[in-house]
Amino acid sequence: MHYQAGAWERAKTLLDQMMFYKKAHKTQSQFQIWQEGCASKLIQGNDMMRQKLDYMHHNPVKRGYVDEASYWRYSSAKNYAGECGIIAVETEF
Repeated sequence: MHYQAGAWERAKTLLDQMMFYKKAHKTQSQFQIWQEGCASKLIQGNDMMRQKLDYMHHNPVKRGYVDEASYWRYSSAKNYAGECGIIAVETEF
């Protein structure tokens, strides 16, 4: 397996952040992955769906974890780019 230069340092930074943001009352795990709370919205059309997908796909790029959205292993960005992701994703909506 080939790793990009600095991949270990970026992974360590990500783990440090997840440890830092873990809520003190959460004793079941060492890390906090998901942000607390929710703000659900009804998707009202293809334009809004595309906006939400673009936002999700570009978060790892914005944070500097990857250079391209499709490089993020667990993202569906690869599927929407016409490539095969790690799980099947319905890209028609």
